[in-house]
Amino acid sequence: MTRAVRVSVLLGLVCSVSILPVMASAQTVPVSPPAVQAGVSADANLKALYEAEWAWRQAEFGRSIPGRGADGPTLPSVTPETYARRLAYWDKALKMLDQIPVDQLSHDERINAEVFRASLTTQANNIRFKTYEAPFNSDSFFWTFNPRTPYRTAEEYRNYLGRLRDIRRYFAEQTVNMKAGLKRGYTVPYVSTVGRDKTMEPYTKADETNPFYDAFAQMPETIPADEAAALKAEARTVIRDVVAPEYTRLLTFFRTEYQPRARRDFAAWSLPNGKAFYKARIQEFVTLDMTPEEIHQLGLKEVTRIRADMEKTMRDSGFKGTFAEFLVFMRTDPQFYAKTPRELLSYSAYVSKKADGKLKDFFAVLPRYRHAILPVPDAVAPIYTSGRGGLDSCLMNTYALESRPLYNLPALTLHECTPGHSYQAAAALEAPPRPEFRRYTGFSGYGEGWGLYTEWLGTKMGIYETPYEEFGRQTFEMWRAARLAIDTGLHTQGWTRQQAIDYLKDNTALAQLDIENEVDRYIAWPGQALAYKIGELKMREMRSLAEKELGADFDQRTFHDTILNMGSVPLTTFEREMRGYVDAEKTRVAKKVTPNAGN
Repeated sequence: MTRAVRVSVLLGLVCSVSILPVMASAQTVPVSPPAVQAGVSADANLKALYEAEWAWRQAEFGRSIPGRGADGPTLPSVTPETYARRLAYWDKALKMLDQIPVDQLSHDERINAEVFRASLTTQANNIRFKTYEAPFNSDSFFWTFNPRTPYRTAEEYRNYLGRLRDIRRYFAEQTVNMKAGLKRGYTVPYVSTVGRDKTMEPYTKADETNPFYDAFAQMPETIPADEAAALKAEARTVIRDVVAPEYTRLLTFFRTEYQPRARRDFAAWSLPNGKAFYKARIQEFVTLDMTPEEIHQLGLKEVTRIRADMEKTMRDSGFKGTFAEFLVFMRTDPQFYAKTPRELLSYSAYVSKKADGKLKDFFAVLPRYRHAILPVPDAVAPIYTSGRGGLDSCLMNTYALESRPLYNLPALTLHECTPGHSYQAAAALEAPPRPEFRRYTGFSGYGEGWGLYTEWLGTKMGIYETPYEEFGRQTFEMWRAARLAIDTGLHTQGWTRQQAIDYLKDNTALAQLDIENEVDRYIAWPGQALAYKIGELKMREMRSLAEKELGADFDQRTFHDTILNMGSVPLTTFEREMRGYVDAEKTRVAKKVTPNAGN
């Protein structure tokens, strides 16, 4: 049994500002958001609006289980008519939101209003720009949505079978949208389609080697044997009669029609209404009011600063050559590379457990939920990123071990696993109560900013044991700084793909395969790469403020808990709330009374 069969993964197209669920019922009943009522408090009107929208969304999309994919029996409707209906609803909801006076909202409801507005604005903008006509990017695809782990109940398996049967309709609708994109010149850039057809091939198999069968091969013993056998038999039939033929049809369309006609000019500004599109992308991912040029210059400035840090670390390692020679040494010396996938996974697991042992000193409240560390499935590993976190599991890429230096693993594990994204997802499950829509809303500036911040936090946790591992951390920081220049360069300043590759190659110790995959990702996903560094800088700015204002009374445990308990918010909201935290802490400290001795 191959790893692709043993381990499967949820890899749906992910929007930075999203309200899950993403899998859905194809049939809905049109509903309008409620009007703002006179004589009712601002809080009550807002609550009525977002609760109605959430109820509508459940009817529209179906409900999902955090970290485990959708639990409904169908896939989403993705027809233009469906998107037009959704746009009409969200536009009207935003108009209703405009009528609610912000200055009359309570503290918590003001945060809810800001999250609600930002998320609905992004959803509406994406429909207006018809991003659904290019429904995948360089490493996230609408055709890969099988779960990372087996289901727990027979009902979940029956719903899963329903979604597999629905692939025929779902793929047909996606194909219609992609043809419409081809017609108007809006496609995934050609360079980011190369090799992506390979990810479909495993699903064209009409037997138990199809990755969709993986969940049935690992059914829990709590499901009665006769019922499990019946579900497995049905799965084999659905895979043979529906899944394999539909993937074969999609693969043929992709290779013979879509890829040959995909656009060669990849700059976002070259798209229809491209400047407005890229501006909306910046707002979506960064959630700050910044221009492409401001971001570009910030990237260049950070690259210069981090380069000086890297050169110091190189000297600390005892290396006597030039920086370029050191990069060659780091990329090629066998001591830095695992010999087996298990060695790489074990190294990541060691870092994760080492971080676990430090958590009590950095957080006051620790979530109970635990994650696994799994390999990226074979089907997508060649074009997949080095790692990706999630509630149930943290994935590490073991494909092409000669391109996976171990000195990068500490920073990668902190970012993706603990205390990064997997930890962040667990903390969200146990966070203070908030409206349901807030629990399923995410912003890249906040989420990816936290991931990169935890890489830096590893310097405080004692995670980096050698100058090489510290250089690996700095390489990752440089990587995120460099792409501020690269993303804006590619999409607004005429940078070529090779120019972007060379910029990363000259400034980081990333492997060539990682560099090429990453650049293709920036090409296919404009703006997304901007979130990490800008979010991290905002978090470190707020930490510096707290340290300066609170001095010896600064407690990083409550600082970090405040960030995670806040939930995902736009960075504008984040900054205001963290400044409020500092002010509250100053007040608390000022009111402290030291008991008299002997009392």
